[in-house]
Amino acid sequence: MADNDYGAISELLQTAKTIAVVGLSSKTSRPSYGVAKMLQSSGYRIIPVNPNESEILGEKCYPTLRDIPVKIDIVDIFRRSEFVSDLMDDVIRMHPRAIWMQEGVVDEASAARARQAGIFVVMDLCIAVEVHNRR
Repeated sequence: MADNDYGAISELLQTAKTIAVVGLSSKTSRPSYGVAKMLQSSGYRIIPVNPNESEILGEKCYPTLRDIPVKIDIVDIFRRSEFVSDLMDDVIRMHPRAIWMQEGVVDEASAARARQAGIFVVMDLCIAVEVHNRR
């Protein structure tokens, strides 16, 4: 079960500054691109994570989470559910305030690991919709 507590989500979105977007694509037709662009225009710094890109939306792109040299508040995952567990060691090592699995992305075992490490979990919700709803 995700920690989709709307009060806690509101607080997170109001105080977070930096969001790593895992699976961000430079293709403007992809949902990840539209969401990241919206997050940028809402005042968040986005950090793209994609081994096949060098820069997206004017931000340097990192091949993996472990390559990011700055503190991350939220790790936003745009990968299929079956790939989330591959990211968890890096997520736990970097210890963001939250891990956000986009709409349609559900991995209960990974969510349990993150919670056990003290990381807030949001699962199966679109961060752009939640940011928009809180304006």
